[in-house]
Amino acid sequence: MSIIIMILLLSLLILVHEAGHFFAARAFGIRVDKFGFGLPIGPTLYHKKFGDLEILVHAFLLGGYVSFPDDDKDCDLPEDSPERFINKPKWQRAIVVSAGVIANVICAIVLVMFVALYTGQLPSGNYEISVADIVAPKTAPIWNSGLQKGDLIYSINGCEIHNSYALKTIIQNSAKSNGKVTEDTIEKNYNKLKALNPGLVKDEIIPKNVSLRLPKEPERDVITMDKYAAKGAKYFKKEGITVDEKLNTLKEQVSDKTVYTSSGEYTLYDVAVAISDGAHPINMQVLRNGEKVDIKTIYPNKEGYINILLAEKKIMIPTKNPVSIITESHKYLWANTYTMVYSLGQLFTGNVPAKEMHSIIAITKIGGDVIDRAGKSAGILLAALISMNLALINILPIPALDGGHLMFLLIEKLAGKPLDDKIVEKISSVFFMLLIALMVFFVFNDIVFIVK
Repeated sequence: MSIIIMILLLSLLILVHEAGHFFAARAFGIRVDKFGFGLPIGPTLYHKKFGDLEILVHAFLLGGYVSFPDDDKDCDLPEDSPERFINKPKWQRAIVVSAGVIANVICAIVLVMFVALYTGQLPSGNYEISVADIVAPKTAPIWNSGLQKGDLIYSINGCEIHNSYALKTIIQNSAKSNGKVTEDTIEKNYNKLKALNPGLVKDEIIPKNVSLRLPKEPERDVITMDKYAAKGAKYFKKEGITVDEKLNTLKEQVSDKTVYTSSGEYTLYDVAVAISDGAHPINMQVLRNGEKVDIKTIYPNKEGYINILLAEKKIMIPTKNPVSIITESHKYLWANTYTMVYSLGQLFTGNVPAKEMHSIIAITKIGGDVIDRAGKSAGILLAALISMNLALINILPIPALDGGHLMFLLIEKLAGKPLDDKIVEKISSVFFMLLIALMVFFVFNDIVFIVK
């Protein structure tokens, strides 16, 4: 049932978008020949004509369209007819083209305000993360850190914690000997080693049985995240170079030691790399009785655990009156839209891996899970954000999207004459096929995502 509800919500968003184009066109006296739900690929499930308008439902339900007489070469409407899209002023055509995006934005606002009115609250997007229990062995160092059951986790390694994702990601990427070290840390440890062992040369093999003095406190990379990665707005990527697997034995030999006896296989630089890839520190700050408390440094084990159980509580914002409903709804949409724009930028710069790109299938599955777990209101809020996402994607200046049509109108305005229809059609057709190929790729990602 939750998946059916999500499908209905997504269908509503597509209908709203196309209805925006339809009603804007009719308002300016432009004839609409077809209103299509889905893309004209494969069989048509339903079609019926109402006057000049034909309603179609296609099997490929990943989109929608409205069709004007200008799109049909065999249309019997005169070329100079005022009912044709091309014969309308540019400003009217621009409104018709952008009306779908505007409709999606309005739909998103209405959906969020409905939830704010119906439930009397909206999610802030933040959570209180607290220590539910410490389950480490009694001999584990964490018992000497000062961490207590019930502490609210405020920050880790300088990153403010507003969700369990950021906390877990930092801790897991701070695992002992995790194979990733920054060159800066290696250089600092090399300088410490060189100061303790001045007779050794950086890239020469250390003779067998020679004893090296190791620094008591070698430098370690402190793993952290910026606020966008902590929100999940961009893919978290741990900086540094990958430690060669051949150094795994050396890492074990120098771990927590102050002296290392050479096996005759490694250089001083290798030793610097090995001692750099040790236990990464977790510097935690908690809220206890309303006050910030610094916890003594904790070091995760090789699996990336510090053996605590977490409790997560969603922070909600009350919306009990008309003013708060309006203001908080707009704040909610603005904050999430800003994050979406940032994420979209990360996608185009390649900072988001291709495997993380999904289509309506995965969105439906995720939405269904959200409704099951958090209720229909959470599903409606997700639909609102998807509506904003549709608006953002469609306004991009890419041929075959609404933004592409606006781009052509702008070029026409600057050129002072209509663009060649055949050239525009060819460019749009190429980009349409590219979009279809992307959809197929996204569907493949969805299948892998769902199977896993």
